[in-house]
Amino acid sequence: MVKAFGKFREWIDNRHEYAKALKERTGNKVVGYFCTYVPEEILYAANVFPVRILGSHEPPTVTEPYIFAMFCHLCRDCLAQGLKGRFDYLDGIVEGQSCLHLRQAFNAWRLHIPIDFAHYIYVPHGIQSPHAIPYLTQELAKFREALEDWTGKKMTNEDLDRGIRVMNRNRELMRRVYEYRKLDNPKITGLEAMEMVLSSQMADKEEHSNLLEKLLQELPSRQLNRDPGVRLMIIGSEDDDRVFMKNVEDIGATFVVDEHCTGSRYIWDDVGAHEDRLLAIASRYVQRVPCPSKDWPEFNRINHAVKLAQDYKVQGALVVQNKFCDPHGIEIPPLKEALKKVGVQTYPLEFDVTVPWGQFRTRVEAFLETLTGLEELF
Repeated sequence: MVKAFGKFREWIDNRHEYAKALKERTGNKVVGYFCTYVPEEILYAANVFPVRILGSHEPPTVTEPYIFAMFCHLCRDCLAQGLKGRFDYLDGIVEGQSCLHLRQAFNAWRLHIPIDFAHYIYVPHGIQSPHAIPYLTQELAKFREALEDWTGKKMTNEDLDRGIRVMNRNRELMRRVYEYRKLDNPKITGLEAMEMVLSSQMADKEEHSNLLEKLLQELPSRQLNRDPGVRLMIIGSEDDDRVFMKNVEDIGATFVVDEHCTGSRYIWDDVGAHEDRLLAIASRYVQRVPCPSKDWPEFNRINHAVKLAQDYKVQGALVVQNKFCDPHGIEIPPLKEALKKVGVQTYPLEFDVTVPWGQFRTRVEAFLETLTGLEELF
């Protein structure tokens, strides 16, 4: 096995120990963020290490006094990790406005878990508006000022250029790895791709990028020695359920591409060059592949998902909705119709904190049989 994939897995499994060790080694502050609308470019410019706050897929037992049980499992699981002290090394938290559920997790954390710094970035929902980029530019200026006050260090254009370079390099390298998923016999599995992107949200980007450089040297000669089976796409919200990915790929399939915020949606767009660095960063986050909470009325994410399906020669798509996530649920009907027009069948699955693989296996196997022409789906 290529060593890089083992390292990615290690960074995920030991995410807290890694962050604590980096903090001790560098003396830098560590900030947790809930949503990928938080511009890590500015955090790196401030020499602050960003760590994505994700759950542990354990039934949350401590959150009901602080957050509604009818909110999605992601926000409840994330908050549970904070309440249990697993992120006790964080110096601060940041949220980029995404959905009501994660906003509640952010506010509950800010109010009930000791923290030195908390900042909420009002990322506009109406990203189609001509005012969206100027508005977000102003919000990022406030974020920059708040970080400067907290760290006691002014942020220069050179600092921002460094933050932009760090993030652009990391995203570009991961997109190059994704190219090897297009092959008739992909060089990496969907699980490996997920672990690559997930680990980038938990490890230092420079260290992660250096490992990606080595991986790209090894991939051309790599042979997986497995039948790729049915070429699948996974589409949905935040999804870091590695057990589910492995189980599906063990029964005759390969996830050749994904469209979620722990996958391609996180890496797909770069920050362009502009004299006003904050404007350049704001443009990237307004014009990036959008989350469904912002993807109206044009459904740009759906058009992007269709193009991915065509480029990666997808046969079928598993559409994953986190339970109680209305923005993603609303998009399922038009997404299904758009993919059907290009010959891609879809199958919906609703995820909760834990995934009932016994039930899901039967449903996924039936879907795979449909795609290989063994039986019709009723």
